[in-house]
Amino acid sequence: MLLWSDAHWRVVRVDDAGFPAFYRVISQHHVAEFSQLLAPERQRCMGLVCAVERTLIEQLHPTKVNLAALGNVVPHLHWHVIARFDWDSHFPQPIWGARQRDVPAGAAARLRIGLAELDAFVAGALALA
Repeated sequence: MLLWSDAHWRVVRVDDAGFPAFYRVISQHHVAEFSQLLAPERQRCMGLVCAVERTLIEQLHPTKVNLAALGNVVPHLHWHVIARFDWDSHFPQPIWGARQRDVPAGAAARLRIGLAELDAFVAGALALA
């Protein structure tokens, strides 16, 4: 779900029932590696990643926020920003790792606020970033 974009970047919330507070900061231009960006572009990218991370921390109080820029399957620069909780199905393992437990009633129901409200906070932070 697209939350915010400009000429160079877009931010989406990933539709993942197990990890509902999962966002991606994606380059609008094809670049495979972070180091291929010019210094101002790298700063802008990290400013956006930090805005999403800070919002997740302030609104959800997660146990940890995971940041990753893998691109092994799709070699197009994008950052994963994922709120993690000690109750989530995989914690402390990566979300791509082995399941550790079931989450009764689903992960979104365990969040401090609803996804629509969270998305609005994230979009607002990005508008100011």
